[in-house]
Amino acid sequence: MLISGLIVIIAAVIFSFIPKSNSSKVVNHDNNSSKGIRFIEEDWNKALQEAKDQHKLIFLDAYASWCGPCKMLKALTFPNKDAGEFFNANFINVAVNMEQGYGPVLSQQFAVNAYPTLVIANAKGEIVAYTRGYMNAKQLIKFGEFGLARNK
Repeated sequence: MLISGLIVIIAAVIFSFIPKSNSSKVVNHDNNSSKGIRFIEEDWNKALQEAKDQHKLIFLDAYASWCGPCKMLKALTFPNKDAGEFFNANFINVAVNMEQGYGPVLSQQFAVNAYPTLVIANAKGEIVAYTRGYMNAKQLIKFGEFGLARNK
């Protein structure tokens, strides 16, 4: 628990110094589009298996359907071409509603108490990096880079 808290604090400090960019390219969110991040929807077990098979980390978007910042991520950040290229190449991406299906189990496993919560986990489902709240594409890529670096 102490390590998870420390990771959150470190990530918050890192992200507080990243300037917000107004030049982020925004496209309409479309899971069939090759421009943005492609997610496995609502299937954590499939994400775990693909992470094992492809030797990749998992990027989890832990969201709630009523969450405004979650909707902003889906509309503004996840469709970004640069974010899509980075996350699709380096992670198995999965989006799970924490209030239905397998979501409550994951919510408890990762101590999710705010939305959105973004988790980078290994193929065993262990947390590598963890953060909360909205971020633009540039900040999200920095978070992904942080997770990759922590996993080495």
